[in-house]
Amino acid sequence: MRPLTLFTGQWTDMPLAELAPLARRMGYDGLELACGGDHFNVQRALKETGYAAGQRALLAEHGLKVYAIGNHLIGQAVCDLIDERHKAILPAHVWGDGDPEGVRQRAAAELADTARAAAKLGVQRVTGFTGSSIWHAAYAFPPTSQAFWDAGFADFARRFTPILDVFEEQDVNFALEVHPTEIAFDIATSERALAALKGHPRFGFNFDPSHLAYQGVDYVRFIRQFGPRIFHVHMKDVWWGRGDGTVGTFGGNTSFGDPKRGWDFRSVGRGMIDFESIIVALNDVGYAGPLSVEWEDSRMDRVHGATESAAYCRRLDFPPAHGAFDAAFSKGMAR
Repeated sequence: MRPLTLFTGQWTDMPLAELAPLARRMGYDGLELACGGDHFNVQRALKETGYAAGQRALLAEHGLKVYAIGNHLIGQAVCDLIDERHKAILPAHVWGDGDPEGVRQRAAAELADTARAAAKLGVQRVTGFTGSSIWHAAYAFPPTSQAFWDAGFADFARRFTPILDVFEEQDVNFALEVHPTEIAFDIATSERALAALKGHPRFGFNFDPSHLAYQGVDYVRFIRQFGPRIFHVHMKDVWWGRGDGTVGTFGGNTSFGDPKRGWDFRSVGRGMIDFESIIVALNDVGYAGPLSVEWEDSRMDRVHGATESAAYCRRLDFPPAHGAFDAAFSKGMAR
């Protein structure tokens, strides 16, 4: 059975010393530590002897392991068109004076440092975002040429290849959470991102079906198409087509939880994702890494939701077969 973890990105308001025992009580085997709050600090891991070991020891006290770290907010700033919204999500040493190119370069350096910090922590997966210089042109008007989009993927490759080379040096994988606002947000753009990087061995995906489903992307096909590149899995649910008919895929400038929305995230098992087919496909492609619950549901208490999500995922997961179920018949006939 795969380890069941909780991504702590939505819990960084809670000190890790409080979250760890709670996570264990909620039914988790470990955590995917976010680089936020006091959960995991990249620079402290690099500069303070014993810091990384101390974070692991804190989790071990409560029977937990760490299987991945997530640095989504830093990754978002590597390729983005920077504006005031980024100031709220970036540490001061990355934001600096707010000059856009300076922010991008400092974010790239911090993400490379994240690979080094992950190695010190003893994990081989960093989940995150990339940002995108061309997301604003996803809807092709004014008319957008392929050359314009090609330039965006070239910008991504130019900025991320040196980062991924550090990941290679540290024997750590970077798993992009395919997601609107990133360079890759569906199957086609994921293919294009891989091509732009010339198939860099350290670039893969954090599979999260919730970001694909409401777009109409075949999320099970994603698993089968990119199997060896799926480095990590988020378990997150979503429903779509259930609003009041006034808000569609683009969100209508509404906030999560607004009943007008045509899609919204749900606690695992309470949305419309076919998790049974996901588990089958993950087994078929040989994925044996963590199932990490990223709990997001605007209408539900998070402790209740994360607890029921853990129980749901435990019931759902199963080990793959070691042979065809009817192999015994063939052996019997051969006698």
